[in-house]
Amino acid sequence: MPKPKKEKKAESQKISEKEFETKVIDLSKSMTSEKIGEALRKQGIHPKEYRKISRILKEKGLYINPDVKNMEEKLKKITIHKEKNIQDKRARRERERIFSLLRKQKAYHKIA
Repeated sequence: MPKPKKEKKAESQKISEKEFETKVIDLSKSMTSEKIGEALRKQGIHPKEYRKISRILKEKGLYINPDVKNMEEKLKKITIHKEKNIQDKRARRERERIFSLLRKQKAYHKIA
């Protein structure tokens, strides 16, 4: 069985610190800091050559903890499912479990 061909890496680009910050801020509207890093690497911009993405977002007030954001999205999906399927007891239990984890994460990160 032949090995799958690897994708060619994009040529690494050198951009200024300000351009890097504007790209990070633009991408922050739809992604978390870890996904921003992946997207920039695909574009050929290596994030390790610049300041940390999460630090840039914290300075601008745009940082959202990825763990909390992912749990909120999961809770939203489970809640929608629970409203459609009232008899689903597993979904109710999962919703309670995720809500509990979310509450603990928010307390740990001191998020209101």
